[in-house]
Amino acid sequence: MSNVSTKLTFLAHKALNLKILALQATTAAGSGHPTSCLSAADIVAVLFFEIMCYDPANPDYPNNDRFILSKGHAAPLLYAAWEQVGVLTKAELLTLRQINSNLEGHPTARFDRFEAATGSLGQGLGVGVGMALAGKLDCLDFKTYVLLGDSECTEGSIWEAAELASYYKLNNLVAIVDLNRLGQTGATVDGHDSEKLAQKFQAFGWHSITVDGHDLSSLLDSFIQAHKILDRPVAIIAKTYKGYGIAGIEDQNGFHGKAFSKLELPEIIMGLENRFKETYGESELIGHQQPYLSAYSPQSWSRKTGRNLEIFQILDNSIRVQSYQLNTKIATRQVYGDLLVDLATQLPNLVSLDAEVKNSTYAEKLEQVDPAKFIQCFIAEQNMISMGVGLAARHKIPFISTFGVFFTRAFDQIRMAAIGRSPLRLVGSHCGVSIGEDGPSQMALEDLAMFRTIPGSIIFYPSDAVSCYKLGLLMADYNTGISYLRTTRAATPVIYSSSEQFKIGGAKILCQSAQDQVCLVAAGITLHESLQAYEILKSVGIFVTVIDLYSIKPLDRELLISCAQQAGHKIITIEDHYLAGGLGEAVNSAVINTGIKTYNLAILEVPKSGKPAELLALFKIDSQAIVATVKNFIA
Repeated sequence: MSNVSTKLTFLAHKALNLKILALQATTAAGSGHPTSCLSAADIVAVLFFEIMCYDPANPDYPNNDRFILSKGHAAPLLYAAWEQVGVLTKAELLTLRQINSNLEGHPTARFDRFEAATGSLGQGLGVGVGMALAGKLDCLDFKTYVLLGDSECTEGSIWEAAELASYYKLNNLVAIVDLNRLGQTGATVDGHDSEKLAQKFQAFGWHSITVDGHDLSSLLDSFIQAHKILDRPVAIIAKTYKGYGIAGIEDQNGFHGKAFSKLELPEIIMGLENRFKETYGESELIGHQQPYLSAYSPQSWSRKTGRNLEIFQILDNSIRVQSYQLNTKIATRQVYGDLLVDLATQLPNLVSLDAEVKNSTYAEKLEQVDPAKFIQCFIAEQNMISMGVGLAARHKIPFISTFGVFFTRAFDQIRMAAIGRSPLRLVGSHCGVSIGEDGPSQMALEDLAMFRTIPGSIIFYPSDAVSCYKLGLLMADYNTGISYLRTTRAATPVIYSSSEQFKIGGAKILCQSAQDQVCLVAAGITLHESLQAYEILKSVGIFVTVIDLYSIKPLDRELLISCAQQAGHKIITIEDHYLAGGLGEAVNSAVINTGIKTYNLAILEVPKSGKPAELLALFKIDSQAIVATVKNFIA
């Protein structure tokens, strides 16, 4: 038998194993998507056992080829591939979807060979763009392969990613579309028209290849051809059949997401074996791989974790921080730009992503001094988040900025990043009605609520330059989830000395006396309004505590309760955000059942254009409104 025939025999054997294992796992679970696995099994067999170069024992090796299962509902196929590689046992595979198993219904970070949390469709290609871009930045030659479902190719985020991949000429990125014609409830937009889908990718600047997705020889040739394309990404449109190999079910609607019963399974497996196994010997070449594509040694590399104290101590006490003089005015969004520049000098893996608003977020400051670390993502926020996930997976430190309001359109990507435990640092500018004349479409008034719902997230809302810079340092060192920094458009006075220290979950008491009758809790622009209200109230003999709640999640519950108990058991919160889900509701939740009364000043209706001071007054979150509220609350 020739070498080519031997190779094809081996791959056919692996493909059959993958089909059977995916069926067995889903039947054992009693749920799952076996027919979606069968359509892609031949593609995955060719990738895992011939095309991809990787060290199965060292998943963190930098130059491993990467595989992202964007059609996450085919997770059993992914797990079956790793079982055939030797990473999982058959017994482990058969724990699919069980409460104590790491093999969940869609890939998550609990499975240590995952590349991205998927299952909310349309996101895998953006993650792949980020990974491929990381390879370019690090001068590595690994390739990133993304397996897409044809149904998800109607998602706009797919085409955001496709355009950016073409723009950055990512010739190390290969997308494979499993064109099996059927979605969950019926035929897809393109059906089996592989040429139509190929033309779409070509229109976005990709090189497209159409292939029979069940012909192993043709699949091999397609990947070899893809590797010869040196100036652009490649899309392989593989025509397949859902439920491939099962008589009466193949290419039939109505079987999406349905596992086969234990009674049905033996006959189905026998049918597969009869159809595919006749000429395929019992190959024992499990784990066969090609050589590495570079001279990097897995043994010489290890991922550094934990805080580099020296770096952050240097920046904590830098000349930059000392330049923020008390009572001088500077916008926290400008400080964010300073922070990026300084962090980049100390953290080689830092990258900045921005959605074409770099002169408003001040991310352009980094681009001006170190353009290689600045990634322009244009007006495509969903893809920007997914790219950040891919970059973070390849050990970059992504800081991602846009107007705070525009993160709302990428909420799904943010929550999936959290499921994947991706350490993204997100920075939202232009928050609240205080941005003024641009009007409600540009005002982030829902962002705190959104980020508070994200598991493992932290939220910082600095009020001055010093706090913004130092909270940004804490973000850079937060590696266990999403962090969000809310910056202010207007210039605000510096209220902290350069030696002031901040912490995750902290707060600052700015004004306090033994005569205090109520506690004012605010952050950002409304903290300055609260300080003005404090002076007005003091002039008429009314004393209040003022707290800077710079860490909104987690927040300092003990400090809030202690201060309120010393100030008439009363708290007034003031925020430039809608009431629902904001700072006020966070405080309410923290002090519930403690006997402390709260009153919340927040934006209660859709705002309008106007001057910042006019809007703060109109929506009763300025100093005069605070004064009036205090007087009524303590009466």
